[in-house]
Order: sequence, then C-alpha cells, then structure tokens
Amino acid sequence: MKIAIIYATTEGQTRRICRFCADKLVDDGHAVELLAAADGDDLNLGRFDAAILAASVHVGAYQAGMRAFVENHAAALAGRRTLFLSVSLAAAGDDPDELAELDAIADRFFRDTGWRPDRVAQVAGAFRFTQYDFFRSWAMRWIASRKGEEVDPHADKEYTDWDALHAVLHDWSAGSDGEAPG
Repeated sequence: MKIAIIYATTEGQTRRICRFCADKLVDDGHAVELLAAADGDDLNLGRFDAAILAASVHVGAYQAGMRAFVENHAAALAGRRTLFLSVSLAAAGDDPDELAELDAIADRFFRDTGWRPDRVAQVAGAFRFTQYDFFRSWAMRWIASRKGEEVDPHADKEYTDWDALHAVLHDWSAGSDGEAPG
C-alpha cells in the first residue's frame, strides 16, 4: 500500500511515534509519506491507498492543525483505509475513567470534523521535560505526583509501548484488525 502519515505534535513525541510507524511500514514493504498536518493543505490524498493520522491530547483536545487538516480532507479520508493514533499520557494508565475520557475526546473530534477512521488506537505519550518551559514543567510534575509517578524534571520519560504499537500497525496494514478497508 501507499500510506500517508499525517501528524500534529506539541513536544515531538507524536512525530517520533509517526517516524516509528513509517519505518515499520516501509520494513513491511509499504510506501510511506510522512507529513505534518500544518503542511498538508494542498495534499492530494487520492495518491494514497490509506492514511494514518496522529495527534496528541492537550487540555482535552487535539491540536488545531490536525482539526483543520481533517476538516479540509474529510471526504478524501472517508474514501480510504484509515487509522487514528490518539497520543496521551493518560493512555499509559489503567484508570477506566481516564480511558473513557480519551474515547470521548476522540469521539467528539470525529463528530466535530465529520470524519470517522476505520480504527482508533490510544497510544501512550511521554513527559518531555526538555521541551517544557518553567510553568509547563511545574504543571507536569504536579500531574505526575498526583499519579504517584517519579519523574526527573531534567529528563524526558517515555511511556510509548513500541511493541504494542507495532502490533497495531501490522494488524491494521494487513487488514486483520476486524475492520473492512475504507
């Protein structure tokens, strides 16, 4: 397949996740184009068999650039096989209320943009203390402490489960995830 991977990122973990996806899909014999959502205004999705979109949750919503991309390309996305990767720190946990909230955030995004992907995967993100300003670092340390997490405010801490993400990619690209293409 020829696959477009479009992402929106704040501190860079979603871009890192998408680079991993691109590498694994190329290893599996697919052609891949990786693009930031902000650079995708004139992207012709008709050139692709499938698309993976990825964005991270911040304060209950995805980046505005991803929202604009999806709104502009909803019709073209509906015509191909799609996977949406929702990246967040909450996905690293097992709190049923937080996981339900992640699903609600995604559902609201799909309803508001008029697009629903074939599959959604919740992917754990990272604390990116090397990217935070003073106030964001303080807020993230407070969030970590409320969860009982030990973090070093001078180092990043990654929660992404790369093996699980690879399994999602493999199942989706092989069509064995129980979903019919686009």
